[in-house]
Amino acid sequence: MTDEPQPSDYGPAHPIAEISDFIADRVSAADFPHTILRFRNDRAAAQVGLAGLNDADWIAHFGRFAPLPDNLPQPLALRYHGHQFRVYNPEIGDGRGFLFAQLHDDKGRLLDLGTKGSGTTPYSRSGDGRLTLKGAVREILATEMLEALGVNTSRSFSVIETGEALERGDEPSPTRGAVLVRLSHGHIRIGSFQRLAALQDVPNLKRLTAYALKHYYGETAGDDAPQRLLAHVAAGCARLAASYMAAGFVHGVLNSDNINITAESFDYGPWRFTPKWEAGFTAAYFDHAGLYAFGRQPEAIHWDVVQLAQSLALFADHDALRAALDLFGPVYRAAVAEQMLWRLGVKPQGLEPDVALVSVIEAGLTASGVEIDRFFFDWRGGRLRGNKFLRKQESSAEQTTGFLPAQEHRTLYDHADFANFRALVGDYDASAPLTHRYWADSEPCSMHIDEVEEIWARIAEADDWSALYAKVDAIRVMGEALRE
Repeated sequence: MTDEPQPSDYGPAHPIAEISDFIADRVSAADFPHTILRFRNDRAAAQVGLAGLNDADWIAHFGRFAPLPDNLPQPLALRYHGHQFRVYNPEIGDGRGFLFAQLHDDKGRLLDLGTKGSGTTPYSRSGDGRLTLKGAVREILATEMLEALGVNTSRSFSVIETGEALERGDEPSPTRGAVLVRLSHGHIRIGSFQRLAALQDVPNLKRLTAYALKHYYGETAGDDAPQRLLAHVAAGCARLAASYMAAGFVHGVLNSDNINITAESFDYGPWRFTPKWEAGFTAAYFDHAGLYAFGRQPEAIHWDVVQLAQSLALFADHDALRAALDLFGPVYRAAVAEQMLWRLGVKPQGLEPDVALVSVIEAGLTASGVEIDRFFFDWRGGRLRGNKFLRKQESSAEQTTGFLPAQEHRTLYDHADFANFRALVGDYDASAPLTHRYWADSEPCSMHIDEVEEIWARIAEADDWSALYAKVDAIRVMGEALRE
């Protein structure tokens, strides 16, 4: 094994040691029977100086968890509490994952390498600390799609199959096991603050607040530290909620232990993309009340931020905290317009006209049943693209699979549901020319559940990974086009 990762811009860091005495426990990784490399994200690895690792070294670090040079000598399982479906649970923490390393990216940001499925910890309770291979595949697909759609998300860094047969009560078993490594901007959750508040540990609440301000927001602590941190988290989480809506994404489990203080989306379990604009669409089969349904996600994320405010209230001015919380609504309103217009590919005109355009988009999508991805693809640049043949949207009543001329395709958007949209969008200019090869395709790149299941079925039945790798490539092509 080589002594140093390649290339030379690897920047090890471990400031978590400043607070590990009260926020984490040292743990060890499981000893897996096998380590078969299935996915390595060299695009992400290049940003942190690790793309030059050969496969053997990669497996040693991310399958056997040999420490990275000058980094954490032993993994840390973080301690936290949290509200799970609005019920407070003090019995949680990193139960099948840990913080493996910290390092700086090519922009100087502090990033974490954390795991999922790396073995038991003091917080595993009755669990086995493992991750199914299907769960790892689903996380690859979620993170790649969200990154392409402009969501602030953790990235799937590595997936290694472990050779274990896992028993699961809610899916066919035995099933194959895997260990996932994520690259994320921070590992500190709202639930980390909730735990200290529940313990009435004000000194360490102050230390954690100072750590977060220093390492994630570049600020020093002071008497106003808690309200400044809350303002950052409230604004960031508002933008996160807005990006979920513009992407048509449903996280599924927006518990307070699943929201981190960098407002970066992470931990993908029962996620789905809703094909149509359905406010009540849920991702988790166990979300019987629709608490985390598509249309309720901004409310759910705001509720979690309130829990952070309540934790900080042990040592902060309450009026100042309320003022910080009040940022969420205005920031969300502006951010959802910004994200929707970015995906539509038009230049903003100002908050009020942009919000009005977003409102008519939502109304048209809700009433018409046109698929979200189809709409943004067809109207990219603010004009219905009609110089090629486009597939007519299928419905249960009319299973048309052929290609129809663009004029005939316009019947999807000519009815009253989109009248206000057509009237407003004509005033907008395209933000970029549609020169990328992606816009010459006949279909948008989507990530609906049927395709997810098909990709997994090929792996499960024939160990055929080609569909997964092809989909990742297609998603990245779409991401390039959207950033054009």
